[in-house]
Amino acid sequence: MVDLLRKPFGSHGKVHEITPQSAGWRFVGFSLYRLRQGEKAGEATGDREVILVVVEGKAKVQAAGQDWGLLGDRMNVFEKTAPHRLYVPNGSNWEIMAETDCLVAVCSAPGKGGHAARRIGPDGISLTSRGKGTNTRHINNIAMENEDYCDSLLVTEVFTPDR
Repeated sequence: MVDLLRKPFGSHGKVHEITPQSAGWRFVGFSLYRLRQGEKAGEATGDREVILVVVEGKAKVQAAGQDWGLLGDRMNVFEKTAPHRLYVPNGSNWEIMAETDCLVAVCSAPGKGGHAARRIGPDGISLTSRGKGTNTRHINNIAMENEDYCDSLLVTEVFTPDR
């Protein structure tokens, strides 16, 4: 049985990395970067497509040969506003530079080269409630199967109320 409880392996820089191999999964991967103002991070996507999610803070982003400018608006994930996101296809590189302290999630899945790099929202993304009572949760749909943003990646952000 694969141990699914993962603790951060640092306090800044790349603090989480979950690959299909390390988790015993077939497709999805997840990394998390905690950057201080002025720090940079970047990777090649290889055979995977990624969505960069600016969870907290602001960062300048370059990806797939383009300068995407400043992404990020919320300074705390619990503001429950939609995060800024960028889709980066397989066979590309990306780099972020923190304009403020920031937290950036890198969600990945196998890519097929069927989509160009693009911003996803935050316009048009609204917090949706699901469930009732103690099963209530609030969802930001970042990339779902009914949208043609990616080849195979599905990403949501879930807030579970404290009760």
